[in-house]
Amino acid sequence: MKKYQRYIYPVIALCALTVTEAFAADKAEIELGKTLYNQNCIFCHQADAIGKPGFAPSLSNAEFLSVASDKFLLSTMRDGRVGTGMPPFGHLGRDKAKAIVAYLRTYSKLPHRSAEVDAQADAHGDPRLGKQWFDNICATCHGVEGDGYVSGSTGTAIGKAGTLNKVSDGFLRTTIKDGRSNTRMLGFSGPEAMANLSDQEIDDVIVYLRTLVK
Repeated sequence: MKKYQRYIYPVIALCALTVTEAFAADKAEIELGKTLYNQNCIFCHQADAIGKPGFAPSLSNAEFLSVASDKFLLSTMRDGRVGTGMPPFGHLGRDKAKAIVAYLRTYSKLPHRSAEVDAQADAHGDPRLGKQWFDNICATCHGVEGDGYVSGSTGTAIGKAGTLNKVSDGFLRTTIKDGRSNTRMLGFSGPEAMANLSDQEIDDVIVYLRTLVK
């Protein structure tokens, strides 16, 4: 055994060093992300990314972070959302944007399942029925055209291309079913929900939402 010790111990030491360096790099990226967030995002999304109803959504919400992919967050920062108060931040570049995402992920309290959610089947339904549900339930917060805050509503602009062109039907379906804790977005599936919509009725709403993209 002794003749191998001079080979084993350096390898162990190298592995320990590699793990330590990786941890330090992650911590440094998160600290950079926090700094960048405070320089660019805090004015709308508030301290701790908690958001402000009627002004900017919460980015630290547990359900949101659970279903939002890094690609979705990065592309939203890059492109902004036309027709809303969210401007593009493409000037930051990918590395800085990734650092902000790393910082936002520190608020995660639920398993990250965006891959599973985005892999759900596309919605199929009747947009006419979906419009009825949207007008009677969703428009109260999101506006009759899904314009969100710009129309004086308390909810986000779920009818805008900046949202609909970046999210999957699974993302929309899961959000409608589960809602988002500590926000005005309540779940719409189950006997304890704000409205117990069936899976088909939720898909009807999603299909209708897709017709709003201009």
